[in-house]
Amino acid sequence: MKQGTRTQIGRGTRAVVAAALTLTTLATVGGCAFGAPKVRLTGSPSPTDTGYNPNDPTPSSDPTSEDTYSPEPQETEETFDPDGRNDVTGRNCDFSRSLGQFTYTVSVTNPSSESTFSYDIAINWMKAKPADGKAWGLHQRSITVGPGDTETYTAKYSVNWGNNYGQFWYTCQVTRAEKTKL
Repeated sequence: MKQGTRTQIGRGTRAVVAAALTLTTLATVGGCAFGAPKVRLTGSPSPTDTGYNPNDPTPSSDPTSEDTYSPEPQETEETFDPDGRNDVTGRNCDFSRSLGQFTYTVSVTNPSSESTFSYDIAINWMKAKPADGKAWGLHQRSITVGPGDTETYTAKYSVNWGNNYGQFWYTCQVTRAEKTKL
């Protein structure tokens, strides 16, 4: 009889162990076999509360208590380059056979928003074939341009070659544009 009792206790222990394993498996696979405890939140901030930022996990209770720093805007001093060739553009490089005259339309744009500049400009009509560094003609002019303004004029150079112009090649170049601040 003692063996029968042991057998029944063994079967009962196995049943308890099997039940425990089943519950453990259910808890692991199902997340939790026992209901999750219910938590009631009180005093949580809402989007209308002052200082609440849904992207910040720790909202500020008083947004005005934080020190803020915003630097004073600094005035940037304009740089001055006495070489004003970048301020000068040209177009319509031409030669009139009937007038015996070179022309070139020149525009001078003052990039400054504050200063007026005087430009001492030299335009050369250079030999293109052969390009030997020699000029057919030279035009010089001084022009004053106000802040942010553009002044346009036509540079001219007349030649006295009679009617013997023949065929020749030329280019127009701004060879000097010295800029002075007024």
